[in-house]
Amino acid sequence: MSPVGDGRLPFVGLTGGIGAGKSTALAALADLGAATLSADAVVHELLGSAEIRDALVARFGDQVLDGAGAVDRAAVAGRAFGEAEDRAWLEGLLWPRVGARIAAWREEVDRVEPAPVAAIVEVPLLFEAGMEAVFDATIAVVADEELRAERAGARGHTAVAERTGRQLTQDEKAARADHVVRNDGDTEELKAELSNALATITG
Repeated sequence: MSPVGDGRLPFVGLTGGIGAGKSTALAALADLGAATLSADAVVHELLGSAEIRDALVARFGDQVLDGAGAVDRAAVAGRAFGEAEDRAWLEGLLWPRVGARIAAWREEVDRVEPAPVAAIVEVPLLFEAGMEAVFDATIAVVADEELRAERAGARGHTAVAERTGRQLTQDEKAARADHVVRNDGDTEELKAELSNALATITG
């Protein structure tokens, strides 16, 4: 994709499958001078709000709360992944709010001095949510399937196959992304690939 010419920072969406190393890539991009935001972190923040908690309890009951009365993310995920209707409802509740927070963050970052090289948002379900049109460019992080499974298992993702089945495959994400970065090696190798992608995006 050609560099952005509207005077704003390049706005980049970062995605990848479970265990591909999206969070590692996001941290590396921050080291390379980009402003970064995780959509998962935004969701976590939203789940801590009274508005979202009350909506979840109204839909699913108190079983989505932990002993302290806070939202239990695992319980919510269990309900959302179990039924397509519940998943669609949850996405309808969260995604517009996530999108609004991302848009507000971009406005904030555009005013930062000294300016970062780009504004980059990690969105695991970027293509699934139809968000690619929001960004000037997209980057997909990919990795060997066995390595992905090993990483995901190490983080306690016991239902990797099931959750992956609700996402586009790694190959599909890569085919739709403007830039594809492999994460089969160490962090320095990943950073070098990301640096090349950033250079192309920023011109």
